[in-house]
Amino acid sequence: MSTMAEDGFASNKRDPVKSSVGGVASQKRRQHAVAVRKERRESLVRAKRLCRVGSSGDDADTPLNNAMMVDEEESVLDAQAAAAVEELKSAVANQGKGAMQKVVGALRELRRVLSRTEFPPIEAALEAGAMPLLVHCLAFGSPDEQLLEAAWCLTNIAAGKPEETKALVPALPLLIAHLGEKSSSPVAEQCAWALGNVAGEGEELRNVLLSQGVLLPLARMMLPSKGSTVRTAAWALSNLIKGPDPKAATNLIRVDGILDAITRHLRKADEELATEVAWITVYLSALSNLATAMLVKSNVHELLLHRLATSTSLQLLIPLLRSLGNLVAGDSQTTSAIFMPGQEITDNIIGVLTKCLKSEHRVLKKEAAWVLSNVAAGSVEHKQLIYKSEAVIPLLLHLLSTAAFDVRKEVAYTIGNLCVAAASEQDSGRLSLILDHLVSLVEKGCLPGFIDLIRSADTEAAKLGLQFMEMVLRGMPNGEGPKLVEREDGIEAMERFQFHENEDLRNMANGLVDRYFGEDYGLDR
Repeated sequence: MSTMAEDGFASNKRDPVKSSVGGVASQKRRQHAVAVRKERRESLVRAKRLCRVGSSGDDADTPLNNAMMVDEEESVLDAQAAAAVEELKSAVANQGKGAMQKVVGALRELRRVLSRTEFPPIEAALEAGAMPLLVHCLAFGSPDEQLLEAAWCLTNIAAGKPEETKALVPALPLLIAHLGEKSSSPVAEQCAWALGNVAGEGEELRNVLLSQGVLLPLARMMLPSKGSTVRTAAWALSNLIKGPDPKAATNLIRVDGILDAITRHLRKADEELATEVAWITVYLSALSNLATAMLVKSNVHELLLHRLATSTSLQLLIPLLRSLGNLVAGDSQTTSAIFMPGQEITDNIIGVLTKCLKSEHRVLKKEAAWVLSNVAAGSVEHKQLIYKSEAVIPLLLHLLSTAAFDVRKEVAYTIGNLCVAAASEQDSGRLSLILDHLVSLVEKGCLPGFIDLIRSADTEAAKLGLQFMEMVLRGMPNGEGPKLVEREDGIEAMERFQFHENEDLRNMANGLVDRYFGEDYGLDR
């Protein structure tokens, strides 16, 4: 019988099924953070947020819903925006009696126009000359009411299209300046909201903000124990440190008091604030090795677990899971600090992940499987924690055959990683355990799920399926591998790659067919 070591499993011939701990895992975390950014932008937790109710509690009259938007045509809103800007111009130019109240009144009218629908007339306001007027209204010494209205207008302009968000660049220094301790809480919060929208636009504007010193005042706003200002600052910070450059995340974790604030909010805060702070931990743990080490040292993983076990909020559970997965995907020392066989915390992690795998929400199943795939990419001891779980393995096998495609792919990574030993763990005892995993999982029916992945149009999934099939062909005792693959129509699945445009997949599939199903195949039967 061939052993996995003899046949080159987890050797330098081919990368493991999924990158294990170390530098490659850090890269995977960063890639995952990019995916998180894309998904989050399209989800309920938007990267940019329109302000319909201000930090002072005031609202924008009665907001129009989408049905009402049909009645109030775009041209009418554009005309209202242009008229509001002209009124503001006149008020700013007026130096007579009551000038200040006229400016505030004009700002309020423009703010109401920009807050009335989900698609405000931003372009019309900018074309009418709103930006220099709003920058003027942010001047030091202006009354809070004026500063608040101007910042609110800028917040909603920043929630617009990319070119509209970029129009705020002249206003950024003043918005940042008003984050300081001398500003009132409502003004500082509204400025943070506007800056969070700018940061949510993309890397270019994030770099502009960071170069202008926004990180420290925003971080300080997050230090108090509660309040909407803390929540808004946390959301803005999560947008600011998204990367891909890890420098901002590393600089944030070095701010005095920020780690204590993160742990305090995760432990005690309401779910809304905890959600925003959890997104910060997502990006810290995805992008900064220093932050990851500091979070683990502060036992943040225990706080994540407690929240995961007790919360039912999907908006909170997602960043909690992603943070936990990022921490698990750290170096071996980090992973071992979180997963300690026989310890209560390990049982708690397995229990929480089982809960999420059973969820009716597809995204939670996917995230839980992703966390498990990172655990399974670790040491043999970590693989054993999953393999020996009476709850997890049946769930994974069920999901591999029934779940949505993206869930099945993450589940397949987990199962595949259970069957691969790292290059540093090639001793006979560990290899024997890994072989037990492979034989048992195949006997329990996982092979058809991997063959389905081979048939998919997703090249990553197809490669994963081929890699697992290679394990089966090489590793199953008594030469059973080829027979099992043939029985599940695996030969036909591989033959579709005979002339495939992807060279790696073509060579892998053709090589397996030639090696295991060549001219001599079946002659001994």
